[in-house]
Amino acid sequence: MIQTLRRRFILTAMLSLMGTLFLIGIAINLGNLFRIIRLADTAIELLYRNGGAFPLPDAVVPNVAGGFQITEETPFETRYCIVYLTKKREVIEVDIEHIAALDRDRVEELVGDIVKEGKKSGFVGYYRYRVYEEADKNTIVVLNCFLQLQSAHNVLQVTLLVFLCCVAIVFFLLLLLSGRVMRPFAENMERQKRFITDVSHELKTPLGIISANMGVLEIVNGKDEWIESTQNQVRRLDSLIRDLIELAKSEEMGKAGELRVFNVSEAARNAADTFRTSAQAQGKQLETAIEPELYMKGQQEAILRLLTVLLDNAVKYCDDGGTVRLTLKKKGRQLMLRVSNPCADLDASQLPRLFDRFYRADSSRSRKSGGYGIGLSIARAVTDGHKGKISAEYEDGTVCFTVTLPRQ
Repeated sequence: MIQTLRRRFILTAMLSLMGTLFLIGIAINLGNLFRIIRLADTAIELLYRNGGAFPLPDAVVPNVAGGFQITEETPFETRYCIVYLTKKREVIEVDIEHIAALDRDRVEELVGDIVKEGKKSGFVGYYRYRVYEEADKNTIVVLNCFLQLQSAHNVLQVTLLVFLCCVAIVFFLLLLLSGRVMRPFAENMERQKRFITDVSHELKTPLGIISANMGVLEIVNGKDEWIESTQNQVRRLDSLIRDLIELAKSEEMGKAGELRVFNVSEAARNAADTFRTSAQAQGKQLETAIEPELYMKGQQEAILRLLTVLLDNAVKYCDDGGTVRLTLKKKGRQLMLRVSNPCADLDASQLPRLFDRFYRADSSRSRKSGGYGIGLSIARAVTDGHKGKISAEYEDGTVCFTVTLPRQ
């Protein structure tokens, strides 16, 4: 149980961290990309408005924290070309004075790609462009953004590296510290188990005395409703104590020294035979579909207890005249156990709570049958102790409990 909580704690913490870092990384890189696009579009707009050249810089000292700003070096740092087209999109003039990487033929290829895209602005490779439509011609301003896009790519690589380093460091720290974080929970659970076991053993003595006294009174005074009522309550409390002790034991299983290979098919048949007579006495049927010679490594007594709990629950809450079905089969490296029974009164919203301690879906019916809502908690504890999974489904008036257990 503690190891399961520890794994869930680590998994939850790691997923939260990774999700947070992922969103931060996306925000940083998208923000950087949008900034590059905005600055490029600003430069293109200035070139178009000023006839293909940058205006003279302001006398104000440039601020590196601001947007696109013109300095004395801007005309020499910025690589661009301007293309003039007819309304039929034929090249009239090409200004490639401010770019060395493109000649006229390459510029015409770029223009062809831009025309095919049919957009007002965008990227062709690492060139940012914008198309301006005028009355007698079209103007395309193309800006080389290689250095800016390379910088954005470097930021992305650094972001990924920081992401991986943070995940690795935090995972290592969680492995080291999660045991300390879980220690109070482990100690609290151990105290609870010890308390339940101690109290259960302490209650056995007075219950035994009460039962013996009631027996003596019955011999001396004869049987009456008060003695019978007291004896019934003693039996109910004794059953509750046994269930509490069984639950405490079930939550402590999983030790390698207590595991051995045994025939699960035989255990399932024996459990079914035990409840078949009881089911028939109540006007119910018990059907089985057990694949023969299935073996698993585990605690045989605990698995038998699991079968007993599920069958007892199914027979107890099966509708009158209904059929309880027990299925056991192999599924890959696992065993699948299913116990189902018709139960028209069950509310599907109660399914998630069926495995909680002392929870009873039908309190009046549970009291009549002597249940305390511990059985399914024991079933879950046994399943968890064998590193399996247990679930409940309710469909078309039938409740089905499914248990998957590893064979090794």
